[in-house]
Amino acid sequence: MPKKKIEALEEVKRNYVRMALESGNYSSIARHAGISRSTLTKWIKEYEDEVREQMEDPTSAIVSIEPTKEELKAKYEQAMKLLGEKELEVAMLRNLLKKTQYRP
Repeated sequence: MPKKKIEALEEVKRNYVRMALESGNYSSIARHAGISRSTLTKWIKEYEDEVREQMEDPTSAIVSIEPTKEELKAKYEQAMKLLGEKELEVAMLRNLLKKTQYRP
């Protein structure tokens, strides 16, 4: 079963790819992200074409290493929404499991 990609995480990866491509300093960006350079390189291979297209767009802003308070708040709210959905899903599955286990 293929992994379901979580858009918020994919966006974070694309942002780090963009920072690396803009700065040219992969090691520094990887350190800042708390990942290995090889992981960042893998992300670059996966997202480079998409990110370069975005970088060519004149309306696209340069990505900052330090996110703004509004960006952090939006990411937090999105993460909390995803967490709530997952908790609901787990509760539903547990309930379903209980029902199927006690059938005579």
